Amino acid sequence: MKKFIFSALAAMMTLSLCAAVKPKVVTVKSPDAQVDLTVTVADDIRYDVVSHGQTLMSANKVAMKLRNRTLGEKPVLLSSKVTGVEETIEPPFKLKYAKVENNHNLLTLTFKGGYKILWRVYDDGVAYRFVTDLRGDIEVMEEVAEFNLSGAQSVVGQFAEGFKTSCEERYQRVNVSELDENKLLEIPFVAEAGGQKVLVSEFDLEDYPAFFVKPEGNGTLKAVHPHSPLKFDDTVDDRSVDFLEESDWIAQTCGKREFPWRYMLITRDDRQLAGNRMPMRLAPKPRTDYSWVKRGQTTWDWLNGIPYGQDVDFTGGINLETYKYFTDFAARNGVKYILIDEGWALDTRNPYVTNPEVHLPEIISYAESKGVGVILWLPWLTAHKNMDKMFETFESWGIKGVKIDFMDRMDQWMIRFYEKVAEESAKHHIFVDFHGAFHPSGLEYRYPNILTYEGVRGLEYCKNCEPDNTAFQPYIRNAVGPMDFTPGMMVCYQPERYRGGRPETPAVGTKAAQLAQIVAFETGLQMLADNPCRYDKYPDCRDFLCGVPVEWEETVVLAGEMGEYYVVAKKCGDTWYLAGLNNSTARDVAFKLDFLGKEGKWQMTSFTDGNSADRIGMDYRCTKSTVDAGAALDFHMARNGGFAAKLMPVR
Repeated sequence: MKKFIFSALAAMMTLSLCAAVKPKVVTVKSPDAQVDLTVTVADDIRYDVVSHGQTLMSANKVAMKLRNRTLGEKPVLLSSKVTGVEETIEPPFKLKYAKVENNHNLLTLTFKGGYKILWRVYDDGVAYRFVTDLRGDIEVMEEVAEFNLSGAQSVVGQFAEGFKTSCEERYQRVNVSELDENKLLEIPFVAEAGGQKVLVSEFDLEDYPAFFVKPEGNGTLKAVHPHSPLKFDDTVDDRSVDFLEESDWIAQTCGKREFPWRYMLITRDDRQLAGNRMPMRLAPKPRTDYSWVKRGQTTWDWLNGIPYGQDVDFTGGINLETYKYFTDFAARNGVKYILIDEGWALDTRNPYVTNPEVHLPEIISYAESKGVGVILWLPWLTAHKNMDKMFETFESWGIKGVKIDFMDRMDQWMIRFYEKVAEESAKHHIFVDFHGAFHPSGLEYRYPNILTYEGVRGLEYCKNCEPDNTAFQPYIRNAVGPMDFTPGMMVCYQPERYRGGRPETPAVGTKAAQLAQIVAFETGLQMLADNPCRYDKYPDCRDFLCGVPVEWEETVVLAGEMGEYYVVAKKCGDTWYLAGLNNSTARDVAFKLDFLGKEGKWQMTSFTDGNSADRIGMDYRCTKSTVDAGAALDFHMARNGGFAAKLMPVR
């Protein structure tokens, strides 16, 4: 009896103690004290984000469910530490900037059970990640990451029917109350809350699946991750598989590791979305020598691959003469590469037997003699099945890069494929362009031979690549990393007059907008999507396009509104380039050339929409003028139009 009474009293005391335990609340401000992060540790871990007095995220739960326990369930906080960080980063490649400030306050929460959560609070956002120190390998069953949109009116993003997607859906702006719980919202996406916007994405993704978010009502978005295949049938065709058995976990990985950053860029100015510095701040260090990597432009034969005209004395197509023609154009115009798309191999499943019509060894030798490198396209399944010797073989042939296509997934198995490609290609000094790909998430920093990714509704969509959709790209998709949009068409139609397709593919919109896209869109490998014969018909456009660099020391977003228009200035050496892109509403834009400094004169070559460009997309004007530093400029952009310019100092 005494034993029973003692046990009952002990139980009551335990309950009393548990009830008496108060939640631990930690608040960290950004360096400018305008962004507040509040983390509450109680029965679980939740956080709130307040920016300029407005609550943007509230009670967002974070946890990681492992096979045998959940990190973040009834957590025991051992320590809390805040560290101020002030540093400047020099990225391994200059996609936007030569230098980036990385000033933030770092919160480290250490919990009993071998895990931490790191938080960074910036003047323009918040990022967090799990760090584990567990023995052996672990199985992650689910990662809980909530984005409860307090006061958000709408979400802008791409919606997928399921986990298999090429990330090329149109952007949609959807009221939070109307989000479809049967669809997956891809990242990156933007939440609009009053006068502020929040760009949500991830970075430093390694050996772990990328995430989508699923609407759950009342403005709550919850992360969901695809599960990996345990068995699949790879005999379906040359570029896809059927899952036969799927795992019940999202990741099997090492217990001692850092998990991906989940970040939220916060801004009251849309220009800051396009100028996003978060990827560079959160990027991992390179793991390999990348001094051999040469970024630049390439010709491309897929959309417009048949030369024609007075100087063409051969039958164009997938053959030796055509690729020599592309090579000669590249050599004349300082273009570093030619890309040979599908057709160079006799069978897409076999990368070692080439099409005899192409004479690939001769093409490679010919291009090398002209100072031009060769890039080859192939499906991901072919790369997967030949990983052990394909890159070594390509290196012996003299191939400089590969374009790998149709992955269309982002489960852990596929992420490991991306990582293996990056590692093996780097060993053999071959760079990579990932098509049929998901958003950039840091692999390009660990392996800077990864030059670009598709995952965008680009010009290969022909009539369905509408400027109204393209006007979102600088603010969402291209904001998080390099983007292979394949711009630069010379034949352009307004949408109601559009006609044509491969191998004479035009673009929707105006020619001035096509020149602007080459400047505006960031990538380490910029495709010239048209045929050399069409470029040579417009030498002023050709010379401008072929002279645009792909690395920039400085980027200044001058004006813009997500989904409406975009105006940017970019600096390389002592030369500045301007670009303006517009949606389907004609508009005038004005801005000052303050970024040029206070004094000096500049020679400007500009390409603008002609007077009839709103009806005839081909109508453009090329003008040369002299402008003063700090002067004001104004441009008219036709519907679906734009402008481009090059400014050089007058000596």
